[in-house]
Amino acid sequence: QVQLAESGGGSVQAGGSLRLSCAASVDYPSRACMGWFRQAPGKEREAVATIDRDGSTRYADSVKGRFTISKANAKKTVYLQMNSLKPEDTAMYYCAAGPWVYCTTNTGAYTTWGQGTQVTVSS
Repeated sequence: QVQLAESGGGSVQAGGSLRLSCAASVDYPSRACMGWFRQAPGKEREAVATIDRDGSTRYADSVKGRFTISKANAKKTVYLQMNSLKPEDTAMYYCAAGPWVYCTTNTGAYTTWGQGTQVTVSS
């Protein structure tokens, strides 16, 4: 069973940057869909960015141009580079994996999740 472990969260001021990492216990990033999701207090979990097996990426409109998802297959790791952070980016960020060639943004379809890492952006 795949296990995912996120790291890299923290507290930053608006305009700052953070890089999140998601380490998989097996060689999953190279052969499956990986995604970053976030959940703010009182809100539903939403898709932030996904990366397909072939490396194709998709982003939520709210983060386009500011966030970049990437993966290092040899390290079994997926990254989320977050620049120009805004207070509304404050949330718990989760990594998820799905056994598909092409990712879905349907949060309920994912069955493999990490424990999450907190990102707090102050104004």
